[in-house]
Amino acid sequence: MTRPARLALLGLLYTVQGLPYGLQATALPAMLREQGVTLASIGLLTLLAAPWSLKLLWAPWVDRARQRPGGRQRVLVPLLLSLAGLCLLAAMAPLPEALSLLLVLILAMNLVAATQDIAVDGLAVELLPERELGLGNAAQVVGFKVGMLLGGGLLLWATQWIGYAGLFLVMGGLAALAAGVVLRSGEGQAAAASPTSAGAILSRTWAALRWPGMGLALAFIASYKLGETLIDAMFKPFLVDQGHSSAQIGLWVGTWGLLFSIAGSLAGGLLASRASIHAALGLCLLLRLIPLVGTVALAVYGAPAQAVILVTCAEHFVGGALTTATFAFMMSRVDRSVGGTHFTALATVEVLGKAPAALASGFLAQALGYPALFALGAALSLGVLPLWAALGPRPEPRAGAGAG
Repeated sequence: MTRPARLALLGLLYTVQGLPYGLQATALPAMLREQGVTLASIGLLTLLAAPWSLKLLWAPWVDRARQRPGGRQRVLVPLLLSLAGLCLLAAMAPLPEALSLLLVLILAMNLVAATQDIAVDGLAVELLPERELGLGNAAQVVGFKVGMLLGGGLLLWATQWIGYAGLFLVMGGLAALAAGVVLRSGEGQAAAASPTSAGAILSRTWAALRWPGMGLALAFIASYKLGETLIDAMFKPFLVDQGHSSAQIGLWVGTWGLLFSIAGSLAGGLLASRASIHAALGLCLLLRLIPLVGTVALAVYGAPAQAVILVTCAEHFVGGALTTATFAFMMSRVDRSVGGTHFTALATVEVLGKAPAALASGFLAQALGYPALFALGAALSLGVLPLWAALGPRPEPRAGAGAG
């Protein structure tokens, strides 16, 4: 398979995975509020995304199935067709009468998409040589964000013409299209020789997590976005308190910010493919400090619209580039023979590492005020640089690619 074909296939698969998440995170709250659902109930919708946090629990079994002869198609095609079927059922569910059924279906969509993510991450580890990790992870991050933009934004906007049934039918059609592409791509051959049992995969993954230098890598993965998350969680409430409307915030952060984030993810992938991944990481970490310091200035000196737009777009652009570079770094440290499970473990550390900052942000904002909170976030981001320097420019060997 040629490089453009590899990147296009990965980008399509990650886009499909982003559809249910974008629907649940962005479109569903608006849909349910229109049906008169209480705010307290809408606040519990994040539970529908639980499979994305728990997927490590079944990752070894997905890896095991994927590693069998023809396993890539045997895993991916049924998952994609299952997602298409769930979308078809959702399109036929009348609202508000079948609201409970719709929520169950969206939970199932997230379960299928999270399981597919394990398989596609493993596929990416196998397909991408070292020199393509930057571009491959740009396809990963950009694809997922495009899926979120479609499922949570553009399709929701289009419901004024196609209705909610049309939204789900388009999602299902994209999943079915991806299944057809996988069937035609030839990605059904056997993977490289690998552990054949779930227990062996778990054992190999645990051994890989104890490679020399992996502890330092895990510390970096868990902490590289602590400060950024601390600021981001309170940035929109800060803008409201500054007198900006929710419509303005939605345009600046939810639309322009996401578009700049996608552009930044592409730039980060290109940077990581042209320079070393370590150098790309360092540059992104340094550049990220500029918009974070900008948020401190907004909190101290005021937040006029032009300054908010500038800081928001810069923060999303650099943040997108940093995410892609970090995911390329994570993939460079993965044992290829258990790629799906190992990468899922690292991605779980990345997600859980940001959680404490998000949970504590509101309490800290009340106790310290916005200027001190944003300054703390910028300081935490600066504190990640020594970890990056200690990682060094050379990745650990990727077992299954010339190292055991």
